[in-house]
Amino acid sequence: MNFHATAPKIPPRILCIGMPVRDLTFRVPGVPARGSKENATHFDEICGGNALNAAIGIVRLGGRASICGPMGDSRETSSRFIFEQMAHEGIDTRHIVHMPGLVTPISAIMIDPSGERTIVTFRDPELWKVHLPDADVLLDDCHAILTESRCAEFCTELCAEARRRGIPVIVDVDRAMSLREGLLNASSHLVFSSEPLQETADVSDDGEALKKIAKLTPSFLAGTRGAQGTIWLDEHQNLQQTPAFPVHTVDTLGAGDVFHGAFALAITEKQELREALRFASAAAALKCTRFGGAFAAPQRAEVEGLLGHDQAAGAIRRG
Repeated sequence: MNFHATAPKIPPRILCIGMPVRDLTFRVPGVPARGSKENATHFDEICGGNALNAAIGIVRLGGRASICGPMGDSRETSSRFIFEQMAHEGIDTRHIVHMPGLVTPISAIMIDPSGERTIVTFRDPELWKVHLPDADVLLDDCHAILTESRCAEFCTELCAEARRRGIPVIVDVDRAMSLREGLLNASSHLVFSSEPLQETADVSDDGEALKKIAKLTPSFLAGTRGAQGTIWLDEHQNLQQTPAFPVHTVDTLGAGDVFHGAFALAITEKQELREALRFASAAAALKCTRFGGAFAAPQRAEVEGLLGHDQAAGAIRRG
């Protein structure tokens, strides 16, 4: 496949809805036990959050990203730091909603030698009461919405309006959803992590969980399973699987978000679903080989290079 041919001349704009977060990251020999102490081998201060991480991934891959959601008081140190980082990445911040007197989310993140991350996050409960800008403003020049299930309370109505206008809505589900959740029908693509997929369906098998949820929504359904790849339902409701790319993992922070951003971009580029999932998987795999959260997200040429190498290796194996 010629991946260069999939990218339009005018990059699509994806509206990423969520809460930006200030991330304090520590590399540690091991996650400390309760009541103990551990010395970190490295410290970095970055910004993150599902939507912001995805937006970084989208821009790095050649798309345009706008971010919308609540942040704390604009005078906060955290707010200023995050805005500077977003500006440097070329992310459109016009639709951020500052909430006076509130605290922008902040995380303490420990990354162990395997690349796995342990996260503690504070999100001011008042941030969930945000009112987003008008739909006509947000959906102008919008080719897709990417959001996360935890934001359903303040974005479901906007997502439903986007669907009425024929705009794809991709939802990152990393928390269990209610089977009566409005986003089930206010979305076009639902991509679950394995644990919330099973919790949502109350089924201990990923495939059976997808099939149960498929009875409640017309959305495309998939479940990401890290190194085990992605499982998904095709148009005939048959289970399909996209393998992960084997890489040396040093940092998984932001990998899932980069996956969702890449997948959303591929959808706007009209990539076929299997190819869109491979594109997303390649982007996430490359991110895992480098430290820095989403700031280690790859450029498009790197992703196309990995895809091309994998395709060539597959041809050799078949030959």
